[in-house]
Amino acid sequence: MKFLAKVEKNREFWFLLVASFIFFLLRFPSLFEPYWYGDEGIYQVLGIAIRNGRLLYRDIWDNKPPLLYILYSFFNSDQFWLRLVSVVFGILALIAFYALSKKLFQEKGRGNKIAILSTSIFGFLFALPLVEGNIANAENFMLLFIILAGLLIFDTKEKINNKVLVLSGFLLGISFLFKIVGIFDFAAFFVFLFILNLPKNISNLKKIVYNRLYFLMPLVLGFLFPIIISALFFLFNGFSVFKYFLEAIFVQNVGYVGYGNKFIIPQGLLIFKLLLLISFTLFLLIRRNKFSKSALFILIWFAFSLFNALFAGRSYTHYVLIIIPSFSLLIGLLFWEKKYQFPLIVIFIISFYLILANFSFYGKTFSYYQNFFRFLTGRETVAQYRGFFDRKTPVDYELAQFIKTKSIKDENVFIWGNNAQVYTLSGKLPPGRYAVAYHISGYRDGINNTKEALARKKPKFIIIMPDQNQIPFSLYNYGKGVKIDNVLIYERLF
Repeated sequence: MKFLAKVEKNREFWFLLVASFIFFLLRFPSLFEPYWYGDEGIYQVLGIAIRNGRLLYRDIWDNKPPLLYILYSFFNSDQFWLRLVSVVFGILALIAFYALSKKLFQEKGRGNKIAILSTSIFGFLFALPLVEGNIANAENFMLLFIILAGLLIFDTKEKINNKVLVLSGFLLGISFLFKIVGIFDFAAFFVFLFILNLPKNISNLKKIVYNRLYFLMPLVLGFLFPIIISALFFLFNGFSVFKYFLEAIFVQNVGYVGYGNKFIIPQGLLIFKLLLLISFTLFLLIRRNKFSKSALFILIWFAFSLFNALFAGRSYTHYVLIIIPSFSLLIGLLFWEKKYQFPLIVIFIISFYLILANFSFYGKTFSYYQNFFRFLTGRETVAQYRGFFDRKTPVDYELAQFIKTKSIKDENVFIWGNNAQVYTLSGKLPPGRYAVAYHISGYRDGINNTKEALARKKPKFIIIMPDQNQIPFSLYNYGKGVKIDNVLIYERLF
């Protein structure tokens, strides 16, 4: 028996080693991508700005919680190192996911095979550029903390040590500080623990609700702890800074969500999606004794993850990343549960349709690796390699080179465009709080803040990208200099 157990452990070790190596190989080209992705460009600017003494939200702005920008700042927005950290986080998430899968699918023999199947699907989807696994977005980092929390939570019993609940909540709080959608994973695990071990017949509803909420209080406190610490940091820097922090995390995201959810009334579609989620949760609550513990965990988590991806009403590819763990477990559940396989198949088909109908996927996944191999073997020039990602990328590099050769270290530039990565490539920072044109135009103080910053810092160059509306700032005292691929460059006269 000891020999068989040892062989089994070795099999798991080799599976994880091979899976991690394949994951690394699939992500390896991402380490050498050019600076081309718009969101990363903004994160890079914020990271460098923080490193140079600007206070987040007050002096440099984006509408996400602080941890992603702090991570970028720690690595000085060096894309290679950030992508490498993303690879490490991904491999650790893969290992944690396998451990969770093993606990969920504990049936002897077949259970391990299903855990391997689910983990393989998770690792493959997470590694590919198909859903932007190659980009250093918030989702790429937060998944590890969510999966670790799930690993702790699935082990919980009625008398679980409060320290485990606090730690689980803390991990979920960390994920929230990468991106606020971490609140949905917290809600999913909260609901699972609330439903778990409820009596078959509820005689005193008020008492049961009170007891369950009391039991879950350590989870809530653990979740709130890192968020409160972050809030206190900004509060100690002044109430106005704290207000910016709240706006970035909460207020601005309300409008952001409202944009894609209008249906008859503002947020009408969001209300409809919320009602569906509540109805499904109530169904699981009522029928809880018909489902295994594993099925309850997976179905609740998947429902909240799907709502998470769809609630904003926008089709950004990287939103799909947040569904991958529970989606992979749902596939495993289809093979593991025989008792209610048909309804699971129906749930899978409907969900798969919703994902395909609401999101676009990276269509150049195969050619992505082909492009890297051609570049690696010298069959493509640097410009051709960069142009594969975005036809504007070679121009960004040309602009950055122009700025570096025509300006000194302390001279500012201003780019009227949405390619913030040019600031990073040229070693510059935007004069005001905002790094891109759509932020300047979209936020109420964007125009005035930038106008004041331009008057104060007098950038040497004002660069106008060809795909932008007319610049809303005066070009007095600036003369048109060179033109690079339809990009207009104005140089300060005196």
